[in-house]
Amino acid sequence: MKQFSGEEKNHQRFILYIYTPFCGTCTVARAMLEKIERLHKTDIFTEMNASMHPDFMQSHQVESVPCLAFMENGKMIEKVYTFQSTANIYQYLMKYKPELFTAINT
Repeated sequence: MKQFSGEEKNHQRFILYIYTPFCGTCTVARAMLEKIERLHKTDIFTEMNASMHPDFMQSHQVESVPCLAFMENGKMIEKVYTFQSTANIYQYLMKYKPELFTAINT
């Protein structure tokens, strides 16, 4: 996963994984996301330690962690707090990152 640097707000779309280091549920969520990235052999998610970005947390009204935030043009368009399963995360990826599922013509 890529680390959040603050420069991402210049990107049109990205998926932000928000966590805290001592959160057990965050560890389980991270394992799901890492499994997806390994399968696709690419960085899909940008991770952010909530403790290091309190202004971001407040301005985007992030209520708890873990949180998967779908960002577009500097705005949070959807937040997911209940990861449930890898299959559930894939439903969001199909909606927000459909290019992961298109066939590559070679």
